[in-house]
Formats: sequence, C-alpha cells, structure tokens
Amino acid sequence: MSDTDKFDRQKWDMRFIELAKHIASWSKDPSTQTGAVIVDQRRRIISVGFNGLAQGVEDRPERLNNREIKYKMFVHCERNAIIFAGHPCDGCILYTWPFMSCAACAAMVIQSGIKRVVAPYSENPRWVEEFKLATEQFNEANVEICLLNIPECK
Repeated sequence: MSDTDKFDRQKWDMRFIELAKHIASWSKDPSTQTGAVIVDQRRRIISVGFNGLAQGVEDRPERLNNREIKYKMFVHCERNAIIFAGHPCDGCILYTWPFMSCAACAAMVIQSGIKRVVAPYSENPRWVEEFKLATEQFNEANVEICLLNIPECK
C-alpha cells in the first residue's frame, strides 16, 4: 500500500470512528455508551448501531443503573448494527467506539462476513480478557484488526 493510500485509509478510519463516537451518544446507558458503524469496501455506510435495550423494552432506571441486569438485557452496538444491516456484511469494515468488540460480539462479527475491524486501543482492565478472546478469534478467522491510539480512550 502506498503512503498516499495509507493516509487516505487513516483519514477515512478517523471519519468513521468519529461517526461511531457520535452514534454511541444515542445510547441511554449511564456508564458506557458504545457505537458501531459498518461500511462496505466503497466506504458506503451499510448500518449503524448503539448499545441499549431491545425495541419496545422500557429504558427504566432500575435496568439502566443495575449492571447485573443491564448486561443480561442490553444489545451491544455491533449486534444492533449487524441486525439492522438486514443482510450479510461480506467484506465490510466495522468501526466501534470507545473500544473493540467483546468475545461474543467478535463471533457475530466474524459470522456476518466483516473482514476488518477498527476501534480505539483501550487498556480498560475490566475488559482485558474479553479483548484478548476477541483478538484471538479475529486472528484465527483472518479478520484484520486496527486499533487506533486515541488519547481519550486510554
């Protein structure tokens, strides 16, 4: 890849990461808002998603503020984006904010046909094991991972 192509790719990666960050702000999660953008190889947006409760399920404070309940009920941003795409995402790129996919979402990303994942690099100790398992799956399935060094995501 030429230097010009690399610069162009980085420019588009940052644009779509910024969009994923914006999409994350739509989440009602009081602790961690996540966003996802899926684009095809021609940089067309295929789908977006943010974390939250399923359609028609009430965003009640006792659900949103209780992690044990929330983790069981929430649909992750990647899953929402894949579901809303409505068709396979063969060869597409997934952008997530503010960190990469968990292990369960990584499996869905792989199954959907996505071939590249871009996310901010995160050292969040709560998610280290999830990120390791997700990375292992992506590597085995030949899904390219690009972790961006964005200071606000450390």
